[in-house]
Amino acid sequence: MEGKKNLVIIGGGFAGATLARNVEKKLPADWEIYLLSKTNFITYNPLLPEVVGASVLPGHVQAPIRLMIKRTRIRMVTVDRIDFENQKVIYHNNEPGELHFDHIVFASGVGANTSMMEGLQEHALPLKTVGDALYIRNKIVERLEQATIHPDPERRKALTSFVVIGGGFSGVEVAGEMEDFLQSAERYYKNVKREDCKIILLHGTDCLLPEISRSLGKKTEEIFRRRGIDVRLNTRASKIEEGKVILADGTEVEGATIICTIGTKPHAFSQNDALPLNRGKIVTQADMSVEGFDNVWALGDCALVPNMHDGKLCPPTAQFADRQAKFLAKNIVAKVTGQDTKPFAYKPAGMLASIGHNKAVAEVYGIRVSGLIGFMMWRGIYLLKVPTFARKARLFLEWNWAMFFPPDIAHLGFKRTGED
Repeated sequence: MEGKKNLVIIGGGFAGATLARNVEKKLPADWEIYLLSKTNFITYNPLLPEVVGASVLPGHVQAPIRLMIKRTRIRMVTVDRIDFENQKVIYHNNEPGELHFDHIVFASGVGANTSMMEGLQEHALPLKTVGDALYIRNKIVERLEQATIHPDPERRKALTSFVVIGGGFSGVEVAGEMEDFLQSAERYYKNVKREDCKIILLHGTDCLLPEISRSLGKKTEEIFRRRGIDVRLNTRASKIEEGKVILADGTEVEGATIICTIGTKPHAFSQNDALPLNRGKIVTQADMSVEGFDNVWALGDCALVPNMHDGKLCPPTAQFADRQAKFLAKNIVAKVTGQDTKPFAYKPAGMLASIGHNKAVAEVYGIRVSGLIGFMMWRGIYLLKVPTFARKARLFLEWNWAMFFPPDIAHLGFKRTGED
């Protein structure tokens, strides 16, 4: 619009949507705010493993961005490149387009790196989107259906063997959810025995959950082993073939279904020679501005943001994305109104991980808890962080429903009429 200046935010994930919601309350009236995203919703990624385990419905971990904002204009487009010289974002939807910017923010996150090892794209299932979570859930149900009609007991065991690569938050949580799902579902499959269903968790270091304290990582390992999950530490995958993972030492780990929770890659449009990059991520200054520019900012998983609280780089978690977004909103307003920006500093409240069986491990403000207490903390904290009251209410009801009723074992097909 004539006389207006444009703040353009690229990325409709947790960081981008939270930034838009906060900055639109403070930015002067002569500014327009645009949010460019391939989707018109945000996904609360920490709950994706619960979609895999049928603990929640997929719609409960997504929220339409338009319900969260008022002033921001959303364009559901794919960004192709950034023209810094002319201050334009070039994008496409059904047709190509461009948008002028006076300030631009990279909040685009990262995608799954399906080329990080040979065979990963062809033979493994990533977990980055709701679509991924639903596909994995369908694959688990499909394996149970295949196993229950197969006459060979050994083949039934092979069909119900699952390998999870990565012992961080996503890997641990999806393994725990899968174990819960298999335990609840097996009674509906007459030829499938629970002891024949195997989950193998591969992790490259000597302790699960390296993001939290070592004692809680070891506690998680102990609980998993007690529940029959085969935890293999100091184990690095080097190649994936049909039905098996080949480790760095040449050992083969067999599993009909292989799930990969490691490996990310940046979006192509952020790999611009004008930007300071490190391992594909945008390096920012302490206030989240990008060196060499007066009008470029970055936050979230696509950026390397220094935390002045401890001098370290911020980890790629939803907790930090939320805090960065709220902080950056203040810095952008300060910048455009001629005030000084401030360096980002945040002391994290702690970390939590659900491990199934109504149990979780948590480290909150230095206090370490596990079991049911940790699980209640995990649910309470994440319920508060899920966007919109409607989603909170639906998720709360769904969680309580799942405590008293068996999981949904329907194979959720989405084929159109006329498709085979």
